[in-house]
Amino acid sequence: MRSGSSPARSTAGSAGSGLILSVASPTLHLLLALLEATSVFMVLFYLLGRFPAFDPRSGVWTPTTWLLLWAFLSTVSILGSYLGIRLPGGVIGNSRAVASILAGLLGGPWLGLAVGGTAGLHRLTLGGFTALSGAIATTSEGLIAGLVSRRFRRDSGGSWLPDWRVAALVTAAGETMHMGIVILVSRPVADSVAAVEVIGPPMIVANSIAAAIWTLLMRDRLQLLDQVAATSSTRALRVAERTLGILGRGFGSETAPEVARIILEETGAGAVAITDRTTVLAFEGIGGDHHRAGGPIVSPLSRRAIERRELVFADGVHEHFVCPLSPACRLDAVLVAPLVVDGSIVGTVQLYEPRDRRFRSVNRSLGEGLAGLLSSQLLAARYEEAKGLLTRQELKLVQAQVNPHFLFNALNTVAAVLRADPERARALLLHLAAFFRKNLKRPAELATLREELEHVGAYLEIERARFADRLRIETEVDPALLDLRLPAFTLQPLVENAFKHGLAQLLRPGTARIRARRSGPDALIEIEDDAGAYVEPVGGEGLGMRLVDKRIKNLLGAEFGVAVSCVPGELTRVTVRVPLPGGRA
Repeated sequence: MRSGSSPARSTAGSAGSGLILSVASPTLHLLLALLEATSVFMVLFYLLGRFPAFDPRSGVWTPTTWLLLWAFLSTVSILGSYLGIRLPGGVIGNSRAVASILAGLLGGPWLGLAVGGTAGLHRLTLGGFTALSGAIATTSEGLIAGLVSRRFRRDSGGSWLPDWRVAALVTAAGETMHMGIVILVSRPVADSVAAVEVIGPPMIVANSIAAAIWTLLMRDRLQLLDQVAATSSTRALRVAERTLGILGRGFGSETAPEVARIILEETGAGAVAITDRTTVLAFEGIGGDHHRAGGPIVSPLSRRAIERRELVFADGVHEHFVCPLSPACRLDAVLVAPLVVDGSIVGTVQLYEPRDRRFRSVNRSLGEGLAGLLSSQLLAARYEEAKGLLTRQELKLVQAQVNPHFLFNALNTVAAVLRADPERARALLLHLAAFFRKNLKRPAELATLREELEHVGAYLEIERARFADRLRIETEVDPALLDLRLPAFTLQPLVENAFKHGLAQLLRPGTARIRARRSGPDALIEIEDDAGAYVEPVGGEGLGMRLVDKRIKNLLGAEFGVAVSCVPGELTRVTVRVPLPGGRA
């Protein structure tokens, strides 16, 4: 710029944005032009916020996303030069720095440096005595904003989105630095000072406003997405809560209609369908007159989701659901989400909307989440079923081990008593029959303490006859606990152990004690003998006691189970802890 033609003493030229105002002050003219350019930026930044792979909170993206952001923000920054006001001497009042600063705030030093450097190199091609200083300033602003972002991210644990105040302050500081670089680098100094007097205040104010508005837009966008996600999560959890017991009964034509009705109520979708791999198990909502449960899957979209193991979404705009059953069907959009259990697809959950209603984003998010939750519930149900089968098989194994051993001893006892006391032998046989009858009729899961004591009582009568005067049996049971429920076949294996590994080894008389009492919110059942011969089981020994402990924990909770204490030669006590009804909150 030559002397006498400084921007402070010239009338500003036409705005690159097309805004031509007849105003006395070039500074005011420039401020209004830059604010007009800001409106263009807001549209572009709004589009950036809708970029699916872009999450401004993370600052960590794939290389493809990073390159796309660099290209987009560099283009916006270069556009800021073209939308600026060109003054005599090649001076450009511009909003170029906004994009480079935001690149640094969002992506850190490297993205800020890349965008700022690209826009700075472009500025050199436009010429003017402030070209070099502008290029240095734009690059520096992107780098400094990135360093600020790194500091905030480190302090916040990695996830950070700039506040509008931070964005405005960083931009104001960066543009103030920009003006200082113009004065230090551009020559002649008088012209650079005159240029700063014209472009400085409007660039600092307008660009700070632009950065602040953009961060507000981005935060509002993210808040909306968070609200959608929160709404989806809440509804999905309600569906999961309401369907947990249903899916626990299995996945098929009996349970699917109940699940479909619940999903329809919670989502407000036009229709809901549930299928297995080949058949429609349930259909609720619009189109139920021709979409019927029990028929085969005929929709290509459903087959695609099953065959490719992928979520399929026909939004009713770019891709439509075309009903293969009725040309009059009102359904136009569908989300088909596969249900995956143990790595295999077992079916789908499908949400439909009619052609006169747009597929809501909350329902799309909800449908995706529901598929995962329902799959997890089906997996849990399958696991519980397998665990129950395993436990029942283990229980049968223990009974198979106990019964022959006990039967052998019992028959020997009856044979020994038969000659001396036939009536006593007859009574023992009746006790033996009662014991095995109860064994065969044991419930699969829970029994009352009364039933357990009756079962053990038949066993004890036989053992009393076997040991004769060498055995004393004591019972002390709180009558209020007789209806307490605990896993079936809990006491008999423990009482059996007390005789088999303790009292049977004594040469002197022995005592067996059974107690049941309260202990705070729990009940304690103790099986005790005065042999004190307990030894920690190794290998396959102690299967009965381990199984009792395992079943109690599985059915009642990990804090319950069996504990053993022993004073060698004096006492062995096995304590069973189970919860009282309503005992623990």
